[in-house]
Amino acid sequence: MESEEARTLAYRCHRALDPLHSAVYFAPETDQLLSELGLRRGRMSYFASRAAAMGAVGAGTVAATFYNFNPVLVAKHIPRAWELASPERVLETRLAAADAVLRRLLGEAVSSDEVAEAASLARTASEACTPEGRPLYAAHADLDWPSEPHLALWHAITLLREHRGDGHIAALVAHGVRGLTALITHTATGKGFVPAAAKATRGWSDEEWDAECARLQAEGLLDAEGGLTEQGEQLRQSVEDQTNAAAVAPWRHLGAERAARLHELGRALSRAAVAAGAFPAGMFAAPRA
Repeated sequence: MESEEARTLAYRCHRALDPLHSAVYFAPETDQLLSELGLRRGRMSYFASRAAAMGAVGAGTVAATFYNFNPVLVAKHIPRAWELASPERVLETRLAAADAVLRRLLGEAVSSDEVAEAASLARTASEACTPEGRPLYAAHADLDWPSEPHLALWHAITLLREHRGDGHIAALVAHGVRGLTALITHTATGKGFVPAAAKATRGWSDEEWDAECARLQAEGLLDAEGGLTEQGEQLRQSVEDQTNAAAVAPWRHLGAERAARLHELGRALSRAAVAAGAFPAGMFAAPRA
């Protein structure tokens, strides 16, 4: 497989599969089940459920590995979350939430041959992920595999997602792009959150956001309307190119034909999930699948 083909596959498969993982963070089932453990709904449940694989880590570790969240917001919920529920209990509950969410979003398809096939392919792809320099992936890779196909698919996508995400953070660091800068410039591409949702979910105030935008305008990365300049577009493209280059191993391992099949299956399942209401309306600038 040529390098360009592998990088393209890495990006396309990520886009096709990721909604099946990330839907769990927006689902009422997740908030409900984690609140029954004693966690507060919303950001605390998100931080704890995604970080629990690393153990009872502190706010600094979560802010570093999640990257574009305001560290002040993280510190409001971590490590307090671990006083309310152990990481082990949180992980058990997150998997139960994934089960409930996927059953609701996919309906009868949750036990289909297509889900089982996608799970097998995604698990094979994940075999090529390596832990060096990838803390969130490594933590999740230490977890046991679920036995049911739809949960095995969700876990495999989690591994692929966190493996790619760790590589993305390395690319941002290499380019000197800080967390808030990364969030603003990605929002400006029109492929992520709308600005209001980015600020609300990541914990940045209007004043902090506006001050960073002003700095980026002064540096020539944003124009007067808040869009990316040519320099800004080049920066984002360079970051994405490096991210994709660091994410090719699973797709080389799977091979072009099987990767294309997983993309086909994942896109169909993700579209079904989105159509069933996986994400709140008006949160993202572009369709999620």
